[in-house]
Amino acid sequence: MLRRLELLGFKSFADKTLFEFGAGITAIVGPNGSGKSNVVDSIKWVLGEQSAKSLRGKEMADVIFNGSGTRRSQGFAEASLTFDNRNRHLAFDADDVTITRRVYRPGESEYLINKTPARLRDFRDLFLGTGAGTEAYSVIEQGKVDVLLQASARDRRALFEEAAGISRFKARKLESLRKLEHVEQNLLRLGDIAEEVEKQLRSVKLQAGKARRYQEHADRLRELRVSTGLAELGALSDQLEAAERRAEALAQNAAIEAARSDSIAARLIQVESLIEELDQQIRALEGRLTDVRQEIGRLESEIAYERAHARDVAAQIERLRGQWSEFSSRVRELERHIAAIAAETAA
Repeated sequence: MLRRLELLGFKSFADKTLFEFGAGITAIVGPNGSGKSNVVDSIKWVLGEQSAKSLRGKEMADVIFNGSGTRRSQGFAEASLTFDNRNRHLAFDADDVTITRRVYRPGESEYLINKTPARLRDFRDLFLGTGAGTEAYSVIEQGKVDVLLQASARDRRALFEEAAGISRFKARKLESLRKLEHVEQNLLRLGDIAEEVEKQLRSVKLQAGKARRYQEHADRLRELRVSTGLAELGALSDQLEAAERRAEALAQNAAIEAARSDSIAARLIQVESLIEELDQQIRALEGRLTDVRQEIGRLESEIAYERAHARDVAAQIERLRGQWSEFSSRVRELERHIAAIAAETAA
């Protein structure tokens, strides 16, 4: 027996709404547009209805509350039906069975039975033979009575079988027949495979004989390889001993060379120190050389100046010598003149 219906975000039921169904007849009355048909749609939807057109919409997301002038739209819609299962009419081991269906605006759906994830097929299997399925007589909409009266004998028979509770067994029979058909197809395929395997059996036997002979030769080859390996192992052992002796000699030589290397390194440090001192001396000598070169330049400038001055002095001396010769000539002339005057005076 249906105990309650709980809606959240389904069509016009934006807030969480709870409908309690007690014993007897429960009627929902109201004016046009109050949401009576939405209650029926919610029951059909939670029972597994997959046709958006049957729910008076274009797509399944149309069942989600789309907002109004004062409220924003919802991101999902949820509906839950709770049944009293104390008489175990439903094939579920619980006194109360709550089925929940939830759809999100991107299109994802969830199915829950007593808050446990389930499948749509689990919903349909749960209500088979109970009269509470989407195609059963438990939900009779407006105009559906005329459809039932005008239905074909086959459709009415399906309705009567659901009412009699045998649709569950018929569905199981159809599923079993499908499984049997699938098994028969598998048997046919297995027969074809067996025939093909029989065809391949002879070649496989030949291959098995070749494999046995190959295994025998492989075992013999393994024995030969082992014996050859042992011989090679002895030779390699002798070579290893000789190599170890050489390694010991090389290790001793390496120790001697290491000592020599340490001595050379010490001497190298001394030489580096000496080179550093010589570098310092060279830098000092280079500084002194620079000073000497500057002094040489200065002295060369002075020498050039003195040479030029000496040339000027030599020219002046030559000029004075010329004047001296001239003065000497005049002195001699004056002496002759004085001697003449003196002689003349004596006379």
